[in-house]
Amino acid sequence: MGEKQNQPFQLSFNPCLKVDFRGSRVTSDGGLIVVRELDERIGFGELIEQHLTDARRGKNTQFRLADLFRQSVYSRLAGYEDVNDAERLSQDPTFRLIGSEKIWDRGAALTSRLQSFETEMLTAEENFAGLARINRQLIVRVEALHSPQRVVVACRHC
Repeated sequence: MGEKQNQPFQLSFNPCLKVDFRGSRVTSDGGLIVVRELDERIGFGELIEQHLTDARRGKNTQFRLADLFRQSVYSRLAGYEDVNDAERLSQDPTFRLIGSEKIWDRGAALTSRLQSFETEMLTAEENFAGLARINRQLIVRVEALHSPQRVVVACRHC
């Protein structure tokens, strides 16, 4: 089983937040906050900005490319199989926290914006190559991590 540690830890991507594990105060998608912390430590957002092309202009740039990418990936990690839940998730506290500071107040992208991101922006030819570069860089960065801390996660099936 896992080692018991009752100390909350501070998050790099949002220093105002601390993660504390208490059974009485649970959110169903709270595990994404820990994934977001890993995202911050390996520079996932920087890779998105470096390797993906954003051809949007004017009011279409309401959401940063990294926020749209995170919302798309994290919703899949949380078990939402398509963008149909984006409307509801746009106001979900966890999905607001995993984005940039703009998202904290405003909310994440709605279904139409996320669908456009996935079907038009990501499918642009230059972004296919960018996605491959992001994958390669993520592998390099994760393999280079030498963390003195050990994390043990215990999972039980009922």
